[in-house]
Amino acid sequence: MNQYYDTTGNKGTLPEHDIIMRGRKLLEITGVKQVESFDNEEFLLETTMGFLSIKGQNLQMKNLDVDKGVVSIKGKVFELVYLDEQHGEKAKGFFSKLFR
Repeated sequence: MNQYYDTTGNKGTLPEHDIIMRGRKLLEITGVKQVESFDNEEFLLETTMGFLSIKGQNLQMKNLDVDKGVVSIKGKVFELVYLDEQHGEKAKGFFSKLFR
């Protein structure tokens, strides 16, 4: 478990980061720190392992448990991409498009 401090300074733990995909139609993701943005074609999540971009069609948030760091997403999944330092150019381009 990873430790973190919330906005009130309280110490907590987040579960390890895991992704479970069922039939390309349902994602269960643990270790989510924050949902940065989402719409029916793309989700951007901050996880304990970095930012995760999920692209697809008819994406919907099925479940969100902020305390446990768990997000469930349903819809047709096309792509899962981590945006980290190794992909600096890609992440920079993605964030510049996101905040135009």
